[in-house]
Amino acid sequence: MKRSPAILKNRRGGGLGFAAIAYIGVDYLRFISPAWHDRLQPALWTILAIAAIIRVPFYKHWSSELRSAIPFIFAMIFLLSALLFEAISVRSVTAVLGLEWNSDASPLPDVGQWLVLSLNEKLPQTVVNILRARIIGLHHFLMLFIMLAFSVLFESVEAPGLGLGARFMFTMGIGRLLRAITFISTILPSARPWCASARFLVPQHPHPWAQKYYVPYATDSNAIRNVINWDTAYADPGEYDPEFRPDWGSMSFLIDFLRPTAPEGSSAWYHLLKKASGGCNDLIYSGHMLVAVLTAMAWTEAYGGYSSALIWIFVIHSAQREIRERHHYSVDVVVAIYVGIMLWKMTGLFWPMKDQSKATRLRRLEKIQGRLMRAAKDDDIEEIRELLKEVEVSSHVRENSSSKAMWLFSGGTIIFTLSMVLLAFTLTSDG
Repeated sequence: MKRSPAILKNRRGGGLGFAAIAYIGVDYLRFISPAWHDRLQPALWTILAIAAIIRVPFYKHWSSELRSAIPFIFAMIFLLSALLFEAISVRSVTAVLGLEWNSDASPLPDVGQWLVLSLNEKLPQTVVNILRARIIGLHHFLMLFIMLAFSVLFESVEAPGLGLGARFMFTMGIGRLLRAITFISTILPSARPWCASARFLVPQHPHPWAQKYYVPYATDSNAIRNVINWDTAYADPGEYDPEFRPDWGSMSFLIDFLRPTAPEGSSAWYHLLKKASGGCNDLIYSGHMLVAVLTAMAWTEAYGGYSSALIWIFVIHSAQREIRERHHYSVDVVVAIYVGIMLWKMTGLFWPMKDQSKATRLRRLEKIQGRLMRAAKDDDIEEIRELLKEVEVSSHVRENSSSKAMWLFSGGTIIFTLSMVLLAFTLTSDG
């Protein structure tokens, strides 16, 4: 008998997959019927939140969640630090060359963009409309992962949920650091030349570093040949307007990277780093696609089922939209897909956040294996029952020994994670 692929085998029922599809479908109603969207979306979130809260008293793995709390907090701090470094780097790569270069630089030739335009001419219009539709975005993938982590309450995925969340954030932090290091290494022009002027308020001219080391050798082939042969920045950079330098105190070292202008130079802090909006240069690789791929990998590994295949279809749909709408070049999308897959597999090799209750019971069974064998040979059913009961009771001793602390922890965890859901939904609703 032929076995079906593992990706199509979900762990426990299809309730999580149904909830995910309902969430995506209801949210897409904003484009089809805004009135129904306004009615159904709050109702859906209310139902899901109430269902999760009702399940809290029946959840049996709070001790496992407690052991995962510290790694979860450290993973969150690591991710926030990586996002801060990325936000500074995003603005820096646009600011260093100035708005004039960003507006005049021609986009790179992209075979993926050519392919998309070619398919528009060959595919039926209905298919093209589906490919153009904004079915799923960044905030959807974040919410799908949050739903996956919460599903431990319904035993849809293996506990602990905080362990799964910690691994996701840790992997995301590594991915974001690698991404920032990659795109600051070589500055590439945007696929949308008007983006920098519309989004950033930085000087028109390049930074003195770029004036000396890049501009004189950017277009003149003889100058490029000479700088290669002499290995010295020999050309006169010319005269430019002086740089604006606000008094940022201990943060003044960031002035050369962020290049603030007089209208926006006052800190607090730098208007919360300009609210960390996306960049305009080509930022290889795509951060949106990294989130999408990590969500799909987590869903496939923890839950499986046909819903995992559907999420991978959403990933591919998002990938072609990133190229179609020229948010990224094709290389950014391709690299994000295989980097996301490899990072998730890599962290899976050493990530320890698994529920230890099964391992504990197995170790206990190994200790009483000889007694079980003797009881079985003697047909002593009562002895077998007592031994198995002893194993089960021993696995719950730690769980029940501090029930009050567990109740406090469980309540705090639910309040904290629901707050994170609201923040993520609010701060990423525009993708």
